[in-house]
Amino acid sequence: MNLVERQQQFLKEAQKHFRATKATRTNKLFGVSNSAKVVEGGVQIGVANLNSANDDAEAFIIATVMKFPPEDEVYFAVLVRKDKDKFLARLAEMKRLGAAAKAGAGSEEGEDGEDEGNEATNPFKYSNRNNLVPVYLAEGGLLWMRNSGFWNSLDFERAPFGPAVEPDEIVVALHPPTASARRSLLAREFIGWLGTLAGREKIHELSVWTDTATLSPEMRRMPASIPVADIETAVKALGGHYPNGEVKRFHAALNFLPHKHFVILSGLSGTGKTQLALKYARAVHGQTSNTADDPLIFECPVRPEWTDPTGLTGYFDVLTNRYVVPTFLEAVLVATAHRESPVFVILDEMNLARVEYYLSDVLSRMETAGPLQLHSNSVPLEGTTGASIRAELPLPANLFIIGTINVDETTNPVSDKVLDRASVIDMSTIDVPGFLASLEARFPELRDARAASETKLIEIHSLMQQYELGFGYRLIEEFVRYHAFDAAHLKSAAADVTDQLLVQKVLVKLRGAERQRTLLTSLDKACEGLPRAQAFVRRLLGDLDDFGSFQAMR
Repeated sequence: MNLVERQQQFLKEAQKHFRATKATRTNKLFGVSNSAKVVEGGVQIGVANLNSANDDAEAFIIATVMKFPPEDEVYFAVLVRKDKDKFLARLAEMKRLGAAAKAGAGSEEGEDGEDEGNEATNPFKYSNRNNLVPVYLAEGGLLWMRNSGFWNSLDFERAPFGPAVEPDEIVVALHPPTASARRSLLAREFIGWLGTLAGREKIHELSVWTDTATLSPEMRRMPASIPVADIETAVKALGGHYPNGEVKRFHAALNFLPHKHFVILSGLSGTGKTQLALKYARAVHGQTSNTADDPLIFECPVRPEWTDPTGLTGYFDVLTNRYVVPTFLEAVLVATAHRESPVFVILDEMNLARVEYYLSDVLSRMETAGPLQLHSNSVPLEGTTGASIRAELPLPANLFIIGTINVDETTNPVSDKVLDRASVIDMSTIDVPGFLASLEARFPELRDARAASETKLIEIHSLMQQYELGFGYRLIEEFVRYHAFDAAHLKSAAADVTDQLLVQKVLVKLRGAERQRTLLTSLDKACEGLPRAQAFVRRLLGDLDDFGSFQAMR
């Protein structure tokens, strides 16, 4: 697609969005000399030829483009409909003064020859060129027009250049497609800056090119603005089963502070901690599928060898001469680019490494609101994702950090320094009957497998949970699906399948000492009629008698 085709497609979509008619006057400002540029105090939208503007126009559209390295283009169009009369009045005033200047009658702002040479005191020095009108969007969200050449600054008295006009709406589109979600931070920041000038409610992003990953309107809303009942409904529709108020507690913990969003989900493995974070994020973004691509969700698995912040914030690679951008830093960059959208980063199994080591810089910046120090170069470095990486980068307020930790002897303890800065939600309470009912409702083909599994699962879980050795929803679903697979392909007796699964999936979690003797004797009784499972439990009882402790996986 060439440049002219891109311009035409953008204009077509902008006119469609604005509901333009034959009476709508459109000005195309895409040339080198008449396109947009940033000036102090605002942005020059372009130099429009408005000489033929007339009272019959029902609205005015001024379309232009800003270019950013390496190859990003921000197309945007401004609509003036409500203040059309002011717009025309300003043009008429400039024509009148231009005609007066051309006739040698001087101007209202400069009556002597000396003042006429001063652009600041005589803005209509070149008023006879009234067909070329520089149009500016200034701080305060108003459009200003003049016809005396170019401004380098809007930081002076603008009263002689009025009346100013309030734009109805501004539409934007970003090209090429890869820039929309992840690449050009400069282009994204410019779009955000337009919102600060005109008002964020007036900025609308268009999906002009079919392969552009433009964010949907639902992705531009903060979680705190969404009723929690709607989020709970969406999480349930995505397959989440959280009957103990986990969604409400998670929502409150994540949003009660406007500047810091950090929650740790704690509990047994398989209780749906990561899935809660993912389904909540998708619900906030208006997603109805667990598999749809979401450019604002980042999963960051923590690695055991992380002993410093580079696993999160990256480092400069001298071999490639580029800055390595890990998943967490990419989330920060995207959140910085999409200031109006919630960006979620999930630190999965964050206590596999010492949290205080790799998260120290981030924790400090959460409290001080200072920037992350990435490198010491005075100029930005090229990043491995294509973005320019500055030396310092603040943690944006729209970044939501969610950590998950498993509570067992294989993971590192989390210090008070970390716990004090996060809200910790325990997710160890498991509703086996409720989850099985939910599973069957979502997958009716699992009805028979559920019936074959439910009684023994509930009995075993109730015994193990008393000793904090319960199991989570992941195991329960896999238990049922194994039954369904065997029934379809192997045709084994249901009791034999349950016997196998208890040994393979459930009883392998057992460990303890004399305090757990009652648990083993209760499980021995519960496994009557299941020879493999009962033999497994009795072996553990023998270990307890011989060694004073037992561990299934030794």
